[in-house]
Amino acid sequence: MKLTFLAAVAWVALGAAPALAADLPARAYSKAPAMIAAIYDWSGFYVGLNAGGSSAHHCWTNTSFGTPTVPNVAEGCNDATGALVGGQLGYRRQTGALVFGIEAQGDWADFKGSHASQFVPGATNQTKVDAIGLFTGQAGYAWNNVLWYVKGGAAVASDKYKGVATITGGVFDQASDSRWGGVIGTGVEVGFGPNWSVAAEYDHMFMGSRSITFTGVPAGTPARTDAVSQDVDLATVRVNYRWGGPVVAKY
Repeated sequence: MKLTFLAAVAWVALGAAPALAADLPARAYSKAPAMIAAIYDWSGFYVGLNAGGSSAHHCWTNTSFGTPTVPNVAEGCNDATGALVGGQLGYRRQTGALVFGIEAQGDWADFKGSHASQFVPGATNQTKVDAIGLFTGQAGYAWNNVLWYVKGGAAVASDKYKGVATITGGVFDQASDSRWGGVIGTGVEVGFGPNWSVAAEYDHMFMGSRSITFTGVPAGTPARTDAVSQDVDLATVRVNYRWGGPVVAKY
């Protein structure tokens, strides 16, 4: 009797098992972890190196040669071209996608140009730029690790001028000058690590016109005074190392 009862219970239990399994709630689905996007932060101090090329446009107008030149006589223009290399130091602050900063840049330069003087027969006017400096503010827009920026501020250039005899190459007068002006520029910078970035930049320096008084060679001989205008175009490649403002993980 007991054996028959136990067999009946076992049969009922086996028959009910599939039904009970069907009534169990479905297993909860575990969602995969959310993807993490790396947001590049441009904030912080940076220091770097730059190198490139330039063209400095100069026009000479004689205003005196021992006595005032009346009317003034245009002597001609030249483009002093060459290379530059130097460094930069700056600070940036990022707010959302907007980036603001300040920067100081200094470069050794070797821009040279010349033209035949239209005032002194048989003479060639030579121009050389041997250093430049830029002191600028920046404003830019960042797409993660890509930054486009514009800059503007003050510029200074160290210039040298010579008058030489075209046939012999002998110097008959010379002058040197450091002049201040303005600069505007733009660039695109790409971060390729938490701290490193590389950029391509173009700048235009507005240096105006300045009166240059030459010294005769040998000393004491008559010399010129010329109004020399100057504009400079710079194209550089830059590499920066930044500290502060690491890459931030954001969901």
